[in-house]
Amino acid sequence: MADPLPSGKSPLSATQLMLRLAGIGGVVAAAAGAFAYVQGTFDPHRLTPKALVNVLEKNNGVYPGFRRNHAKGVCVIGYFESSAEVRPYSSAQVFSAARTPVVGRFALPSGNPYAADTSVPIRSLALRFKQANGQQWRTGMNSMPVFPVGTPEAFYQLQQAQSPAPATGKPNPVSVSAFFAAHPETLPFLQWVKTAKPSASYATEHYNSINAFYLVNAAGQRQAVRWGVVPVDASDAVAGLPDSTDFLEKDLLQRLQAGPLRWQMNIILAGPADPINDASKQWQGEHTVLNAGTLVLERAQAQNSGECRDINYDPLILPSGIEGSNDPLLAARSAAYASSYLRRTSEVGQLPAAKQESPQ
Repeated sequence: MADPLPSGKSPLSATQLMLRLAGIGGVVAAAAGAFAYVQGTFDPHRLTPKALVNVLEKNNGVYPGFRRNHAKGVCVIGYFESSAEVRPYSSAQVFSAARTPVVGRFALPSGNPYAADTSVPIRSLALRFKQANGQQWRTGMNSMPVFPVGTPEAFYQLQQAQSPAPATGKPNPVSVSAFFAAHPETLPFLQWVKTAKPSASYATEHYNSINAFYLVNAAGQRQAVRWGVVPVDASDAVAGLPDSTDFLEKDLLQRLQAGPLRWQMNIILAGPADPINDASKQWQGEHTVLNAGTLVLERAQAQNSGECRDINYDPLILPSGIEGSNDPLLAARSAAYASSYLRRTSEVGQLPAAKQESPQ
């Protein structure tokens, strides 16, 4: 089935929507220019991954040693228990091994590591599966159902529209409105963001790949898919938001003290009419959904010293049996992550010391 949009929440005012979209701009800004550079869409002397990261730093502030997007987060350690349902579709060892170790990271889509947890309604979950044969599967998922747009050109224009005005330090609502008026493909995203509210827990969120990939079996047969993880037990979801700017990590630690957290990984098989290379479009109607197995997270670590710190969650690092689609945003993410990784890993010595109360 297609991912349902959240419902039953009060809509945002026009002003609130503009401010929220400005915050979400960090999710897409790096991808825009990086892909443009890789594909030569724009003059590389004017727009490169390095230049895009510089713009993000200018807009968000400079935080040496932190990721240039998804800067605020927490490492998580666990494993993946596979089921048998995906094995006919993919030769990847992660779907045949009983258990595969995982190093993950929950985060906010922002370049500010000190941003309030309520600043954007999106939460992200990145995972690295390390197979016994040495191959890895890295994936970055978000709680939104679609990206705002599906092409690097549109991403670039969106970034420009959301640039802060010098006089106010905030995006010009007129420019943002004009962009969305000129891009009707953004409607699914706008429908979601108008009612989306920041969740009070990483543990109760659904996370989606948004981009499509291909599963490849031993016979070379390819099946387009999207995937996501759904909490096994979301019955204890918090109704309201705590009176704190840093409640997500605290909530996660409290939950992990009570026991492991589990998500079911669902792999959605594309139908003949589904758009494979456009992450701005949801897949409509009924779909075959495979239960790939269970993600189990057992403990958390501070991001400044934890195992996830030095991992680049490049979505195109894939094992045999999984391939990237031709979605241009995949290449964009890969290039942007590489640029951010090279910069921040040279600054690790400038990271703040891990707090004493950080999880073990």
